[in-house]
Amino acid sequence: MDKPGAAAFLFLFGLLIGSFLTVVAHRVPRGESVVGGRSHCPACGAQIAAYDNVPVLSWLLLRGRARCCGAPISPRYPLTELTAGALYAATVLILWDDPAQVALGLAFVTTLLAITLTDLERRIIPNKVLIVSAVAGVALAAALDPSSLPERAIAAAAAGGLLFAVALAYPRGMGLGDVKLAAVMGLYLGRAVAPALLIAFAAGSLVGLALIARHGAAARKRAIPFGPFLALGGLVGLLAGQQIVDWYLGTF
Repeated sequence: MDKPGAAAFLFLFGLLIGSFLTVVAHRVPRGESVVGGRSHCPACGAQIAAYDNVPVLSWLLLRGRARCCGAPISPRYPLTELTAGALYAATVLILWDDPAQVALGLAFVTTLLAITLTDLERRIIPNKVLIVSAVAGVALAAALDPSSLPERAIAAAAAGGLLFAVALAYPRGMGLGDVKLAAVMGLYLGRAVAPALLIAFAAGSLVGLALIARHGAAARKRAIPFGPFLALGGLVGLLAGQQIVDWYLGTF
């Protein structure tokens, strides 16, 4: 399969994964199984038929409302599906020359989407998601790129240690979920985790300053989940982090 064909296939596959991730984000924080039981309407509890569960298309055909009770269906469902498809396609297009990085990148993108959804909705980065992601990352790296394992282990310890120090200094602004996510990012990104964390802190600071400018001192009391900013940094680290590191080392 050539690059455009692989990108098209992974876009469609990403739509399915995005649909699954909305289930993960809804069920895992509530302690529900993600493999048992059919999808059901969160408004009335009715089982959702397979033809009403087709990524993006079903939402459009139903005009954003549940067939069973007419309750509105959040646009975050098709948006998540489209985002997953786009990121899967971008991963294979940008990392095409390194199959190991493509495989790790797809697993990493899936993790970042899952924790973004849960952190935005519930202010939680589930341990179950991070554990599964870490195990998958180690297994993929060991099978496809074993020589990189020491660097990945050091990066995981350094990234997690840095955010743990921040959490100790500023516990109201940094949770242990963010610390563990940073360690997982180091595992997947290796030394490219450095620009990923810089971007995450820069983006978080800019949003914080914007809120302060708009709401004044009251904005300091508003809790902002940091997981999505780490996810943004992680995406940049995955798709361009190595080039950023090489540029920095070559310049300075």
